[in-house]
Amino acid sequence: MPGSRRRQVTLSDIAASCGVSRATVSLVLRQSPLVNAQTRSRVEAEFKRVGYVYNRAAASLRTRRSSSVALVVNDLSNPFFAEFAAGVDEALAGAGYVTLLGSTGESAERQQAVLLSLMEHDPAGVILSPAEGSDTLRVRQAIGMRAPVLVFNRELRDSGWDQLSLDNADGAHQATQHLLQWGHRRIAFFGGHAGSSSCRQRREGYAQALQGAGIEIEPQWLVETAPTRLEAAAQAGALFARERAPTAAVCYNDAVALGLMLGLQARGRVPGADFAVTGFDDIPEAALSVPPLTTLAADPRARGRQAAQLVLARIGGNAGSENAATQLQESLAAAPAHTVVPVRLIVRASTCAPARP
Repeated sequence: MPGSRRRQVTLSDIAASCGVSRATVSLVLRQSPLVNAQTRSRVEAEFKRVGYVYNRAAASLRTRRSSSVALVVNDLSNPFFAEFAAGVDEALAGAGYVTLLGSTGESAERQQAVLLSLMEHDPAGVILSPAEGSDTLRVRQAIGMRAPVLVFNRELRDSGWDQLSLDNADGAHQATQHLLQWGHRRIAFFGGHAGSSSCRQRREGYAQALQGAGIEIEPQWLVETAPTRLEAAAQAGALFARERAPTAAVCYNDAVALGLMLGLQARGRVPGADFAVTGFDDIPEAALSVPPLTTLAADPRARGRQAAQLVLARIGGNAGSENAATQLQESLAAAPAHTVVPVRLIVRASTCAPARP
C-alpha cells in the first residue's frame, strides 16, 4: 500500500531464511570463529540480499550489555603480558566479545586515565593487572559497579573482586630449592619491588627455602630493580658490590633474568657456568636465550584464556543474551573467588654448581 512502512528485518527473519538458529546469526554478526565457513557465507549472503544493517549500539541498549571486555595490564612491553593479552583476546573472540586493551606502564596515575577512558565504552567486564602502588579505592571509583572485574597477577586489597594469581611463593621456593640442590649457599633475590604483592610473595618463598636450609639471608642479597631487562642489566653490579657476593640469583621474572644474564656477561661472568640464574614465567624467549633459562612455567597465554573465561562466567554467557541484565546482577552479588594457579620448574642450562674459588 502506498505510504505504508516496510517491516524491519530481524535476526529471527534471517535465521528462518537460512535454516539456522538466531544464536548462530548473532555469532556471525560478531565474527565468531565458532561458526563454520559454509554457514557464515550463507548467513552473510542473506544479510546482503535483504539489506540488513546491524545496529550494535541499539542491541547493547536492548540487552543492557556491551559486547566488549576491557583488559588493562601494567606492562605490555613485557612478553609475558603480550602472551597473556593474546590468550584473553582468543577466548573473548570465541564468545563473541572484542577486547579493549590498555597498558599503564606501571603508573598508577596512567592507570586511572586508562580505566576512566575504557569505562566510557561501558565494557561488559574488566580484567586488570594493577600497576605498582595502585589504590583500591581510586581503582573502584574509576571502574564503578557496572561490570564484573577480575584482578590478575597482583593483589588489590579489599576490592571485593575475583582474583587470578600464580602460586608465586611456591614457584620461588622451587627455584631456590633447585639452586640449593646444586650446592649454592649464597643466593640472591634479584629484581622487582618489594611493594608489589607478587614480588613480596616470591621473596617469601625464596626466604622460606633458605631458612629451611639453615641459611640466614644477608641484606646485599636482596636487589630491587624495575621488572625490566634494561634495568636488570644495569643493576647486575650490585650483586658484587660487597664481600660474600652471591653465586646464584632467583630473579623476579624472566625479563629480569635475561637482563641479569646480559649484565653478567658484560662483567666477564658466564651465566650457567660461573653464576646460576633462574627466572619466572617461561616466556617464549626463555628457551632460546644463551644459555637457555631455567624458569617457572606459568603458561601466560593459557592464563589469559583462563582470565577471560572467569570474567565470561561472571558476565553470564555470550554477548547478546536476552536475560543478560538478570544474569549480571546475580553474578555481581556472588562472593568473590580467588584462583591460584600452580607453576612448574623448567630446568635448563642457566643453572649450575657454584664456581670454584
